[in-house]
Amino acid sequence: MMENVSVISMFTLSGFSGTVSHRVTIIVLTLLCYCVIWMVNLTIVVTIIMDKNLHEPMYIFLCNLCINGLYGTAGFYPKFLQDLLLTTHLISVPGCFLQGFVIHSSVCADLSMLALMAYDRYVAICHPLVYHSMMTKKRVSVYIFFAWIIPFYLIFISTGTTITSRLCGSHIPKIYCVNWLISNLACSASVAQIVVPAFNYTFYVGHGLFILWSYAFLVKSCQTSKENRNKFMQTCLPHLLTLIIFGGSLIFDLLYMRFGSKELSENLQNFMAMEFLVIPPIINPLIYGFRLTLLRNRVSHFICCRISVFI
Repeated sequence: MMENVSVISMFTLSGFSGTVSHRVTIIVLTLLCYCVIWMVNLTIVVTIIMDKNLHEPMYIFLCNLCINGLYGTAGFYPKFLQDLLLTTHLISVPGCFLQGFVIHSSVCADLSMLALMAYDRYVAICHPLVYHSMMTKKRVSVYIFFAWIIPFYLIFISTGTTITSRLCGSHIPKIYCVNWLISNLACSASVAQIVVPAFNYTFYVGHGLFILWSYAFLVKSCQTSKENRNKFMQTCLPHLLTLIIFGGSLIFDLLYMRFGSKELSENLQNFMAMEFLVIPPIINPLIYGFRLTLLRNRVSHFICCRISVFI
């Protein structure tokens, strides 16, 4: 590690040359976007924590999903705003690994939370009589613990395999650090650098398949009952929309990073790189806030109470 750092201490990030002529506009829009992300996610988190009527598995999972949205975007927006203000776009080696760890672990935790939410809806609709015995507070706490700790552990191991590699380059062709791009700078690829990411991809593709299977089973089950159909439209549709938005944004970025054409404009490349850090963190809380009646009413009540305090 010391040899690696002594050779390369800074990475350069690309993608900022097209922002020079519109720097002020981009900074204002980025800052506005980040403020909106904090506002909508923090509103959901605080409302669920403060209201005991919302201390149910579905809302607890949603609360953690919003917390994860704040965690993941915190790894991108502050550094991105700093780069917009500066003429040189450098990031230290430790800072780059930290940013990559935060963004990657946030994405994996998102998949874990979505899988838990899909499982929760599956049990609630397909096995309503045993729902409360299966989704006890103790079990929900255990599920949430592993939904956080497993992504952190897997990404920590993946990052560790890259940190120990000797790097022969310092240019990252993206506006933020990604472990896969850092590993491409290694002078030689180790077996661990291939096996560990392959396991992580397989593990979370399994999450995605489980989520798809859960919703396919739910759709099939809801066709036989009007009550189940109403439950699906009320509580599962927001989950499904969230999955489509997050999955679509993430897959689009992964496919472009590996197979995309470099002939696309820099601004379009940047938009595709930022998409899953912009759209899901804003849209997810709004979808749940509007679609879940109880949560919508509680949020409205919470906001009205806060406004009345200041009037």
